[in-house]
Amino acid sequence: MDTHVPPEINRCIVIAAPHTSNWDFWYAMASFKILKMPIRFTIKKEWMRFPFNLLIGPLGGIGIDRTPHGKSKGRISYTEAMINLFKEHKKLVLVITPEGTRKRNEHWKTGFYHVALGANVPICLGFIDYEKKKTGIAKTIYPSSMEKDMKEIMDFYASTHPKFPGQFSVDVHYA
Repeated sequence: MDTHVPPEINRCIVIAAPHTSNWDFWYAMASFKILKMPIRFTIKKEWMRFPFNLLIGPLGGIGIDRTPHGKSKGRISYTEAMINLFKEHKKLVLVITPEGTRKRNEHWKTGFYHVALGANVPICLGFIDYEKKKTGIAKTIYPSSMEKDMKEIMDFYASTHPKFPGQFSVDVHYA
């Protein structure tokens, strides 16, 4: 297991990639438990109702409510909702799967980067490498330049080995 998370980091985004199998979730959860990282993940608030909350809550799920509040307020974006989570929690390690699917996706969602920038938190590169039978946190990036940072992120993930290689791609825009 690799861990390059500075011990003082208790507020960060953790990218979970590659994500090509349902098993990835369970291996990642076990890894974060071993690393003693109190990870959380976001999910629609509707999934935090009984009986699903009995499983999702203890696993680290946080329900996101994007319902407009007040007369003149519109619906907030998912990115803004996650930035608000960092405002509400002194300690928050938020896991995000920017591929957005277990199928091949050559265009990653970049909301994780905007959340990290907006919340002023670092991005940790979490990974599962099935060929090397390794999992962990490879490095920590402090957002500064999206083009440069995304290239560094894609360069790292290009060398990982997912469970189903044909279902994984880095974002071709930054590769």
